[in-house]
Amino acid sequence: MSSALPLLNKRRFWPLFVTQLLGAFNDNLFKFSMIILVTYGILKDPAQEFQFNALASGIFILPFFVCSALAGQLADNYDKAKIIRHVKTAEIGIAIIGAVGLYFGSIPIMLLALFLLGLQSTFFGPIKYAILPQHLKKDEVLAGTGLVEAGTYIAILAGTILGGVIINRGGEGVELAAAMVLIVAIIGWITGRFVPDAPAQKTFEKIDFNIFTSSWRLIRDTMHVRRLFLAIIAISFFWTIGAVLIIQFVPLVKNFLTATPSVVSLFLAVFSIGIAVGSVIINRLLKSKVSARYAPISVIMMGGFVVALYIVCARWDGLPAPQLYDFSSFISYKGAWLLLTTLAGVAITGGMFVVPLYAFLTTTVDISRTARTIAANNVVNSGCMVIGSLLAIMLSLLGFSALDQLLLVAFMCLVAAYLGWLLHKACEEYDRNGEDESSTPDIFS
Repeated sequence: MSSALPLLNKRRFWPLFVTQLLGAFNDNLFKFSMIILVTYGILKDPAQEFQFNALASGIFILPFFVCSALAGQLADNYDKAKIIRHVKTAEIGIAIIGAVGLYFGSIPIMLLALFLLGLQSTFFGPIKYAILPQHLKKDEVLAGTGLVEAGTYIAILAGTILGGVIINRGGEGVELAAAMVLIVAIIGWITGRFVPDAPAQKTFEKIDFNIFTSSWRLIRDTMHVRRLFLAIIAISFFWTIGAVLIIQFVPLVKNFLTATPSVVSLFLAVFSIGIAVGSVIINRLLKSKVSARYAPISVIMMGGFVVALYIVCARWDGLPAPQLYDFSSFISYKGAWLLLTTLAGVAITGGMFVVPLYAFLTTTVDISRTARTIAANNVVNSGCMVIGSLLAIMLSLLGFSALDQLLLVAFMCLVAAYLGWLLHKACEEYDRNGEDESSTPDIFS
């Protein structure tokens, strides 16, 4: 932490940090306000509530899958700071659409705004990591990545808490939520104008605007490097786990823990803080060295905490409908602190697993290709997360509850541990002998 915090005083870092923090905050303020409004104020059926949460997650992620290749090309060919300014300008218009959807309680308009927020985040996503090696020294990149990741989850924390506080179980508070979304977009537009110029690091290349061929070419040109292939697959599988897990939070809290939106905010707050804490802990353990050494044990521990979370939730004594625990009664319940501790364990170990892998992506390739590397990662990540959302919907239709699906998450952690171990071994082999960058990876070799 001591090596990372001084970056917040640097003009080459703080405007980017604040701008991305505000963007993540606004995405989650809108998304969570929408989910609370629909789950507690519009829909009444538990299965429909779960399916809406899964649908909303899939809609937000879909643009990352479709447009990340184009976003990476633009970021590598043009000044990244100028792209940030264009993206933040677009966010103001999107915020207006979202505010209208919230005010009138229109699910189609809210989902449209959510899709557009995902679209603008798609074009910002490659930049917030790719710009770091351009503005930071090599030994600052891991610390900067950790701060960006920690800041993102702190923003998620603030956005989810505020969304849960503003929108209560009856659906009141939508006017304030709508106004806040627009105000934050305007502030983000202002801070984005302070990001220092980050011109392209290579000669201009023709941009392929065909989103399908460009995505395929981007993945092919990036993932032939074994270490990159394994890092991207490991990150993608982790976020598939995350997609299935986060989708469950609101239905789990409402229908199994029988608690109000304030408890949903607490649930997501603990998760977000845990990810941030994990980001800091792993930076400390690795001493700013980019490595996958702790990845396997971190995600195995995560799976253990998920099983513990399942056991605690399964033994929870819920209130009869329509009664719900409010914040104070939930906290005073005998099993609440054990529940929150297991949830924090899931998040901390998850942060320890994924943060070094993002730093690995930006330091393994030449600085001229970092944006497209991150974009390739986003394409694969988002595709896996959409699959995770569809899997959650399918299991719900088959009768598997949000609680049941926690066991699926625990099993998936074992696969992620195997991928992390393969990446660690590949990095060790490269450090010893080098590798043939054109070799075709085989994750089962």
